Amino acid sequence: MSQKLGCNHAVNRSIQVTAGGGELFTYVYNADDPQYESPRPYFHPIRTLTGDLVSVYRPWDHLWHKGLSWSLPHFGHDNFWGGPTYAQQDGYQPRDNNGSQEHDRVDALDVSDDQVRFAHHLSWHRQSGEHVVGESRTITARLADDGWVLVYETAMTNVSGATIQIGSPTTAGRPNAGYGGLFWRGPRAFTNGTVLAPQGGGRDELRGQRAPWMGFTARQDETDTASTIIVADAADNVRHPPEWFVRSEDFAAVCPAPFFSEELPFPAGDTLRLRYAVLIADGLSDDNRATTLAAQATKALAAS
Repeated sequence: MSQKLGCNHAVNRSIQVTAGGGELFTYVYNADDPQYESPRPYFHPIRTLTGDLVSVYRPWDHLWHKGLSWSLPHFGHDNFWGGPTYAQQDGYQPRDNNGSQEHDRVDALDVSDDQVRFAHHLSWHRQSGEHVVGESRTITARLADDGWVLVYETAMTNVSGATIQIGSPTTAGRPNAGYGGLFWRGPRAFTNGTVLAPQGGGRDELRGQRAPWMGFTARQDETDTASTIIVADAADNVRHPPEWFVRSEDFAAVCPAPFFSEELPFPAGDTLRLRYAVLIADGLSDDNRATTLAAQATKALAAS
């Protein structure tokens, strides 16, 4: 292995994972964002092995978009996405329902030359303060054959005492807006880039389609380079293969969305487990390379 992984820990705040001394990503696990932005952990910056940035934090058009984050806009009556909440009768409005995902404790931080594994426990609270979810979350970073891969695992337990319906703006009445889940927002330069999918590359017409993986490839400003991101959904996830929320024409976004068009009942006391692999690579990708990268991401899920 030509590069070794490393980790810098800002205790009770964040971890920074490096390869060969260069930053791959920072995971802010104890966020202090405004309540309206639904404070939650996020990954930013995220970089390729050569250092190109592939994430954005608090873009002016959606201040609640935070690099890569686990974000659910319609969690019963609560918003763990940030910003206004959609309702069919009056559209998007602030509703004093912006919950927070609050870090409780670090359960593990294991660092070796070829892997960094971080696990922590979180408590989800409504804006009014009630505790609704206890979550165990694990992230694992490894180098891949081409780039590097992040495996994201969550186990959410409903401690609210009641069934919660997990949905999206689409289940609330807005067509083709089924976002919610592990959401990645790319840099401004990626606008009008190519959405990657098993059925072939495209743009916004791929939104809402089902696939085991999707991704994005685009050019960088300033450096005359390009980057690729692939997100793979684990075969044992609920509703696999999921529908996907993807955007290219307004901004770059990729999100496997298991609650896109149908609410999922989340009974009291149940635990919902989901796993994803996110592969970051340098360079543009055509359909053939995207398929190869997706196979590496899926392999990482199998190894987790």
